[in-house]
Amino acid sequence: MEPRTGAGAGGDEVQAAALNLKDLDREALRAALAARGHPPYRGDQVFRWVWRRGAASAAAMTDLPAPLREDLTAHARLPRLEATSSHVSRDGTTKLLVGLDDRREVECVVIPDDDRRTLCVSTQVGCAMGCKFCRTATMGLLRDLRPWEIAEQVLVAERALSDRGEGRTIRPGRGRGQGGEVARRLTNLVFMGMGEPLHNFEGTVAACRILTDPQGLAFPPRRITVSTVGLVDRIAPFLERTGVNLAISLNAPDDAVRAGIMPVNRRWSIDAILEVLADLPLPRRRRVTFEYVLLAGVNDEPAHARTLARRIRPVLDRVKLNLIPFNPHDGAPFERPSAARVDAFQRALAEYGVHEVHVRRPRGDAILAACGQLRPS
Repeated sequence: MEPRTGAGAGGDEVQAAALNLKDLDREALRAALAARGHPPYRGDQVFRWVWRRGAASAAAMTDLPAPLREDLTAHARLPRLEATSSHVSRDGTTKLLVGLDDRREVECVVIPDDDRRTLCVSTQVGCAMGCKFCRTATMGLLRDLRPWEIAEQVLVAERALSDRGEGRTIRPGRGRGQGGEVARRLTNLVFMGMGEPLHNFEGTVAACRILTDPQGLAFPPRRITVSTVGLVDRIAPFLERTGVNLAISLNAPDDAVRAGIMPVNRRWSIDAILEVLADLPLPRRRRVTFEYVLLAGVNDEPAHARTLARRIRPVLDRVKLNLIPFNPHDGAPFERPSAARVDAFQRALAEYGVHEVHVRRPRGDAILAACGQLRPS
């Protein structure tokens, strides 16, 4: 399977006629302006105006020469997405419904945790992976999101937090770029919303490059985690091009159980995942996260935990494990295990030497904003 380009529908016809200033990382923007006869460094300035200063038009980019502003006004565009609705749960989790240019919609979720504000980002409208426990999978795949549509969810969430009076200014580290202070309320990003990020390979790569650029929003790569169902052939190339954190949805101790709930296992087995993981050139102290959705009576027995521990033992120094009690939704043929069963599973892991384990408590599940629950109505 070749990496997809992320060039789905939704504004593509307009983009063919006008340069979308938000859809390019800084190097691509430099090249695009150079092709129009402008000095490449002007691309740096435009990028900062778009992502650091939030310019709404080329006319607002006051330190650009008039001919460039006129060229951009005539031949470029600065689209903007808006939240069409917002739902806040009692635990403070906020689900935002974001309208797209083609009248489709995606959801993203702001998760507060003390001083942290994490945004769960979507990369596709729907998903083609077909995981049996995931509500998004019931949509099928409608299209990839463009790079700007992925990155723009951050700006949508920032505006929502600003409207609530949540302020924070993050200053980039010394030598990390130009453009002044980063006025940013979000502290972390997780690409765990709608869609399979590595299925929309180029779109997700470009979005990560936009979001981590020190002349833009300047998210440190270590503050971004991208989750995949395990598209093994794309993992190493993706990390090489982005440097972000990786999470892999494992969800089973063996291939028989995994294939029953995750069709991708018919192409990429657990052994294939472990092999690529063993060879990844991970930075010092960096770990890959295994995500494990606990489904009552399916994969949550202590025996499953013991099998899982034995299976991942060869890469135990490279991974940490997140246990995610299933988040129910209408039509799903699964139930959430009891707290006692979750505890027993974690104890069984510890008995076999797996100690770096975190149990993710449900956040936003009452408003269908938790892991595996996203799908626009």
